[in-house]
Amino acid sequence: MRAAVAERAELLWETARALHADPENAFAEHRAAALLTARLEEAGFAVERGTAGLPTAFTARSGQGRPAVALLLEYDALPGLGHACGHNLIAAAGLGAALAVDAVLGGSAGCVMAVGTPAEEGGGGKATETEAGVFDGVDAALMFHPGVHSWSRAPLTAQVQYRVAFHGRAAHPTGNPTEGVDALAALIELFNVLAGLGRRLPPASHVQGIITHGGTATNIVPEYAEGRFGLRAATTGALEELTGRLRDCAEGVALATGTRAETVRATPRYEHFRDSGVLSDRFAGHLAGAGITLTPPVPGVQLGSSDIGNVSTRVPAIHPFVAIMDDGSDHTPEFAAAAASPRARDVLVAVTGALACTAADVLLSADLREEAWERHRRGED
Repeated sequence: MRAAVAERAELLWETARALHADPENAFAEHRAAALLTARLEEAGFAVERGTAGLPTAFTARSGQGRPAVALLLEYDALPGLGHACGHNLIAAAGLGAALAVDAVLGGSAGCVMAVGTPAEEGGGGKATETEAGVFDGVDAALMFHPGVHSWSRAPLTAQVQYRVAFHGRAAHPTGNPTEGVDALAALIELFNVLAGLGRRLPPASHVQGIITHGGTATNIVPEYAEGRFGLRAATTGALEELTGRLRDCAEGVALATGTRAETVRATPRYEHFRDSGVLSDRFAGHLAGAGITLTPPVPGVQLGSSDIGNVSTRVPAIHPFVAIMDDGSDHTPEFAAAAASPRARDVLVAVTGALACTAADVLLSADLREEAWERHRRGED
């Protein structure tokens, strides 16, 4: 399997560099999807474009039926920063692993899928695909993420955004001030209430908000005000509780101020990530053979959220981090540069081999599949 990856190393690096040089943002990754599907079709994969009704999503298959393993490809960039999250490497690694498994096993051991998952950066392509049943009938979903840590699993939290609007009544602030019902004052009061709530939340939970509409003129009491609030929590259940508290706070402020509150979900919900420990161990073992050691994540450290969490609720999944730089953070210009560096090339080849070997393990070992599914059904990492 590693030999099959090595044969394609230059092709994979060319793909990663091409994506890096031509970044496209969420749901606009048309050239990226075209490039990746072309590579898969050249290798004989059957490609379906527009998966789950998403124009830049795709599913490519080699083989049929069960067992089945999915390699996940992300390829959206960040506005203004390009590939500062390294999705160019994720796409190339998933592509390479799928090509290698197909080259070595063909369709003899089951089905290998390369799933194009657009808009991880806020759009939730995997959430939409999961709801559409793309991962039904899949035994494992595999991907990696470049980072500043080399961790065997990803401590990814649940997150969602809500729009909270207050409806009041316009008036002249001096001509008839008692007739006005100030929607902006209600929104500001909600910020104050949430600040007090935040002091009592668990460490992994928080609410962060911005004002998106605060009125139209200083001499008009605002009849409408709107804010957008990002909510995070360690688990999906804790996020649901936090969402309920946001609604309660908004309704309480509305009651106190004589306004009407409207709370509406503004983004797909990213569920917390459930790591398949048995599959992550396999991946870490294969990667160690290439000279890269993964460790457990540092306790208490959270690295944001991802729609891979939604996939991990349905099937056993892995999402290890592998460092392409030793300090700093992703979502920075420095990380964007690192995603096209010589170190990134070395990581890409090593990780692609480990993903391909792990995918082969899933396809070839009924015992491994059963253990992964049994732990998944029990809710164990």
